[in-house]
Amino acid sequence: MTVPNAPHEAHPSAPQDEFDARLSRRWNGRTVRNELLILLACVAAATLLGLVMGALWHWCAPRVPVYADSSAVYLRDPEGEQQIAADGWFGGLGLLFGAVCGALGYVLTRRRDGGAGVVFGLALGGLAGAWVAWQFGVSLSGGNESLLALAKSVPAGQTFYRPLALSAKGVLLAWPVAALALLMLCTALFTPKAQQPTPDWH
Repeated sequence: MTVPNAPHEAHPSAPQDEFDARLSRRWNGRTVRNELLILLACVAAATLLGLVMGALWHWCAPRVPVYADSSAVYLRDPEGEQQIAADGWFGGLGLLFGAVCGALGYVLTRRRDGGAGVVFGLALGGLAGAWVAWQFGVSLSGGNESLLALAKSVPAGQTFYRPLALSAKGVLLAWPVAALALLMLCTALFTPKAQQPTPDWH
């Protein structure tokens, strides 16, 4: 008498077991603390880089020429594009610094096998770095001084330059967006794909 073939006992998937084990190790108390430390380190590093970006923006961005009389301050070239160029310089530098941070973040995630601290650190750090760059660049150009007070220090009708300003506040997002975009791009292109388990057809 023949016994019908019994189906093989289902065995748990090895990749799934490995994923569950890694997940449980990753989110224990020590790992959460490490991720928070990495997040804070990313924000601190981006804040320092913001000082560098602010200095570069102050050095590269064009100034808006103005003149004044006894009552008000006027644009010397009403159709000039200096302010647009200043915003463009800030956005371009933000993309550059964000790309550098994104590449460094990818290297860090590869060494640590991923980590939410890097992702959130790039986002929050990018915002912090861009804000510091904005404020530092404006302060270097004398933005803390009132424009009317500055106008009183030059003769009436003489051309002088308005301190740096950021009219398009949306360019503050260039840094964090570029950092996260490059991190995702590098992850998609250079991270080795996990091998699929060989199916058991018996």
